[in-house]
Amino acid sequence: MRLGVLDVGSNTVHLQVVDAHPGARPSPATNQKVELRLHEYLNKEGEITAEGVELLETAIADAISHARDFETEEILAFATSAIRDAKNGKEILAQINKKFEIDLQVLSGDDEARMTFLAVRRWLGWSSGRLLVLDIGGGSLEIAVGDDESAEATISLPLGASRLTREFLGSDPHSAKEIKSLEIHVAEQIKSHVPDGIMEHVADHFVATSKTFRTLARLGEHWFDDNTKYLKINSLNKMVPKLQEMTNKERAELPGVSQSRARQIVAGAIVARTAMEKLQINELEICPWALREGIVLRWLDWMER
Repeated sequence: MRLGVLDVGSNTVHLQVVDAHPGARPSPATNQKVELRLHEYLNKEGEITAEGVELLETAIADAISHARDFETEEILAFATSAIRDAKNGKEILAQINKKFEIDLQVLSGDDEARMTFLAVRRWLGWSSGRLLVLDIGGGSLEIAVGDDESAEATISLPLGASRLTREFLGSDPHSAKEIKSLEIHVAEQIKSHVPDGIMEHVADHFVATSKTFRTLARLGEHWFDDNTKYLKINSLNKMVPKLQEMTNKERAELPGVSQSRARQIVAGAIVARTAMEKLQINELEICPWALREGIVLRWLDWMER
């Protein structure tokens, strides 16, 4: 069956079309991505502006058209923190669903963490043992831990790379004061809100998903000849000072760093490093599957029942 997975995130509207069958790994057919950065269209009241809604609707219309061009039988549509956190998110959701006749649903942070955990478990298999999974998105950080297909403990924190860049890192290059304020904020959020079930984990395998972690692993290869399948805390400790001293333009010239990603990679690196330090993780394995794959896998599970 050909499925379209429409991911309305903080940074992008991303359509992934896959051929999916029960008992088999989803096979990518095509994808389309529009960089939107919805968090930049929040007004002082915490609402997404009319301009932001218009751009969002255009991106969704293009994605649906692309899905139909590839004879997609069904579209699984979901939104994450940008719509979830917006004060007018429910109204936008209703408007989009009525206009495009789709079922765009907002995932909770717990949903995100659990779907991502499922994808990682299916990718790595049971031999990987007890997993601890980290995922840095544009609006939030998700952490999940467990030894089954369902995570036994999860947490979602407002520590996304795009969100923190907007809130803390206004200068270019970033000032030492900005960096220090951000580091303190991230450390306090993790210390105050991550439950004991995660902080006192006994995991066999530490895994990361998302573009932020993949980009950092790519930079580890570029600067320190690391394997891109892994991200080391020692490399991050050397990487963060390098990145924070560069301008956005200079960061955009690094391998694997797009112009839009260049603006938020410092915040992403600080979140990654702080999370690894607080959770006492020396190395993360980078998993290519994440939330979108988890959505497909869960849907296939439901279809088999």
